[in-house]
Amino acid sequence: MKKLLQRLFKRPVTWLAERLSSSPKKDQVFASLTALLENIQTKETGGIKVPFDLNTGKFIIFSDEHKGARDLADDFRLAEKNYLSALDYYYKNGFYFINLGDCEELWENKPDIVMEKNKDEFQAELRFMHDNRYYRIFGNHDLQWKFDFPRLRFLKPVFGDKLKIYEGLALTTTYNNREYTIFCTHGHQGDQKSDGNAFSTWFVAAVWTPIQRFLEISINSTSDSFELVDKHNIIMYEWSATQKDLLFISGHTHKPVFASLDHIERLTKQLEKAKAKQDTANIQSLEEQLERRKAEYAGKQFHKTMVIPSYFNSGCCCFADGDITGIEIDGDNISLIKWKEENGQSRRIILEQSPLSYVFEKISVTQ
Repeated sequence: MKKLLQRLFKRPVTWLAERLSSSPKKDQVFASLTALLENIQTKETGGIKVPFDLNTGKFIIFSDEHKGARDLADDFRLAEKNYLSALDYYYKNGFYFINLGDCEELWENKPDIVMEKNKDEFQAELRFMHDNRYYRIFGNHDLQWKFDFPRLRFLKPVFGDKLKIYEGLALTTTYNNREYTIFCTHGHQGDQKSDGNAFSTWFVAAVWTPIQRFLEISINSTSDSFELVDKHNIIMYEWSATQKDLLFISGHTHKPVFASLDHIERLTKQLEKAKAKQDTANIQSLEEQLERRKAEYAGKQFHKTMVIPSYFNSGCCCFADGDITGIEIDGDNISLIKWKEENGQSRRIILEQSPLSYVFEKISVTQ
């Protein structure tokens, strides 16, 4: 009976959840993101500036774990193994960890329950903080961490006094004697249904969560689609395209995006460079990727202004199949990665990859 109800109600319930949880307004998104970036860059309020070396900097950006109570409404429970495996890999390989908001699901759960049920995850994150390699951003579902009282009551016993939680972060680096910024924030800013909206919080807690527990329905269905097609991602892309020498990385939408979907052009340019260098192994790999992308995008229509590779989205760490996605920066390389369990083992998969310097060159010309 439950499987029948799942088939009958998954589509309408998912539609209703998305309809009631997202309502971005372009002018409000633009104004909110611009104000936050300016505050960080000029006043150093609301966030932090983090300089890094383009050749040696290493960052992993995950968002939207939505760590919950380990019940049937907990979207994170199936992704726990991949998340812990990923953090272990990145810790051992010297990465900084940027936790980009909605780290905990506090619309559905009380903070003390979340803290009790996710001890292993907090300890894995704590290792980064002990090495001064941890940055945490708040989102709309863990907005409570913005405020002193809940932060001191629930997070301080685990993380101590060192933990700071920001609204945004600006990674800065230099390439060809020019400074570039990688602006990171959760991305809920300007979304009327997510930016501190009491009705949405009530709906998730009182309506959606009981339905989800009973029917075991997740709206985070797949990590294999990373197209810039939903309204909110398009608005955030459009904002990023107006900024000078800036890449924007957000979460919030649970839909991964890489370089504003400039895949085919990027691969074509990389292939030309590889042929000029007679790099046989790289030529073969790029030709295979290019053919795969051409086949995948055949007949698809995308937003006509998606020509600037200025926008990235980390996706989420709570897909229904247990997969997690994130944005990885490793020296002069930026990647959209997925961690997937296969044969009982978590495996890191590169979905898309590009030299960061290539992206900088492209935005310098087009912005």
